Amino acid sequence: MPSDNWLADTRTSYDTVAAGYADLLRDRLAGEPYLRAALALFAEAVHAAGGGPVADVGCGPGHVTAHLRGLGLDAFGLDLSPGMIEIARRDHPGVRFEVGSMTDPVPPAAPVAGLLAWWSLIHVPDDEVPAVLGHFHRALRPGGPLQLGFHVGDGSRLKTQGYGGHPMNVRVHRRPPGRVAAWLGDAGFEVEAQLLLGPGEEVPQALLFARRPA
Repeated sequence: MPSDNWLADTRTSYDTVAAGYADLLRDRLAGEPYLRAALALFAEAVHAAGGGPVADVGCGPGHVTAHLRGLGLDAFGLDLSPGMIEIARRDHPGVRFEVGSMTDPVPPAAPVAGLLAWWSLIHVPDDEVPAVLGHFHRALRPGGPLQLGFHVGDGSRLKTQGYGGHPMNVRVHRRPPGRVAAWLGDAGFEVEAQLLLGPGEEVPQALLFARRPA
């Protein structure tokens, strides 16, 4: 059963599966043209807004952070799991990675020119999401882009095993894009676009493109 301390459960679970998770995702972007296109749009938006440091919040093993660096962004990674950060630093030397939580007021180096949170809100309970998005809004410079990735659906499930068969104890929340967009609007963001991935799959994915108004 999940405990009430979802943050500690998430940290422990991803420390446990860090190596297997990194092996699974290390080359994933090479086969994901729509995700690469979304990152290119994000990089273009950051450059158009004047550039500056970019936070990849919930960076995991750092492969997306490194890709953003390849697109010319001054990207750094932030993750709750020390195990993930250890692997990110090993696999991507020269890129800055730090242990931290999206539930903290602002990420290091704030204000940032852009903020990416791909599939890192999926373990945050519904009643905590508005506060997290408020932190994101305060961390972003006016005019800065925000891009969120998440599982589409309604409800949650308990994940007890994953990434090499290791034990986990986290809830995975699936949300309709409209609900996430409404939360973003309430936090002060302007939602500019939505991308639905795998609409025919059992669990589609979505990306929302938003911006803190200038």
